[in-house]
Amino acid sequence: MMDDEDLAPGPTEPAAPAPAPDLSVLLIGLLKGVLYREADERQWSSLLQLQARVREYVAVLNLELVLDEAEGYAFLRGRPEPADDDPAPRLPRLVARRPLSYPVSLLLALLRKKLAEFDAGGGDTRLVLGRDDIVELVRVFLPEGPNEARLIDQIETHINKVVELGFLARLKPASATTPASFEVRRILKAFVDAQWLADFDARLATYRAAGKETSSDEP
Repeated sequence: MMDDEDLAPGPTEPAAPAPAPDLSVLLIGLLKGVLYREADERQWSSLLQLQARVREYVAVLNLELVLDEAEGYAFLRGRPEPADDDPAPRLPRLVARRPLSYPVSLLLALLRKKLAEFDAGGGDTRLVLGRDDIVELVRVFLPEGPNEARLIDQIETHINKVVELGFLARLKPASATTPASFEVRRILKAFVDAQWLADFDARLATYRAAGKETSSDEP
């Protein structure tokens, strides 16, 4: 027969500590591209824990971390160049700046304006546009030509470029006959800010003028 002592639980072993977030994996992922919370919750959680160390590390590479917790994205970009009268050395840029063609710049501006209008409506958090919707946004600013199909093909090329840049995400169609649709990624707000939007009407006038002078063959 066992005593009460025999039934008493033994000493509780301490729980194993949770593994530390992998800083190397996190940094490599950020150097490769944008981190979205919805795409990788685990990495997002790691970033929130380690953001101070990430900022310290990437500063050595002349980069800075852009982190928007509300919108759920993070990415690295080059730090601003020092002023002309600043004696600080100008370091080589790790992230190259690439000029965008007129139609791609125009499309980004129109998508940013559409996103601002969508947010003002206070509805869903995801702005989804059909391929035809995007074509109609752009075509009024591009020079008209005799070949309508060719113009649409060119606009689709510009849409594909914006997808490649990460500002549009192509959504999986429900069926083979379903028209293509795209989500406007909210990271676009980090590249086209509120001040830029305030000057949008003036910019559109510039785009209209440029569109009259731009050949429809522009890549």
